[in-house]
Amino acid sequence: MKRSGGPPGHAHGGASAAILDEAMGLVVWAAGHKVAAVNIEINYHKPLPLHQPLTLEARITQTDERKIFSTGEIRLADSTIAVSGRGIYVAAPQLFEQVTLGKSKKG
Repeated sequence: MKRSGGPPGHAHGGASAAILDEAMGLVVWAAGHKVAAVNIEINYHKPLPLHQPLTLEARITQTDERKIFSTGEIRLADSTIAVSGRGIYVAAPQLFEQVTLGKSKKG
């Protein structure tokens, strides 16, 4: 069996952390906020098997003047939560001056 970097037959924990970071940040970006992560917490409940269907969910849970909080889960095929996380994102428009949010107009 080919090694994945994680336990035999399972994904590396860093891969699931990266997936959750992307998903939790994406929901914040999709809401129109140009942000950067300042804190990510990942909780591993079950190993993620390779070559199996998974479900990913993320949502914004709280916003305040400068911070936006989001959570996410990676679920196994039977809906069991395998990995959960939460992130704190802060407004950082100066980092993304060349990035536009939304659909681009074709001319």
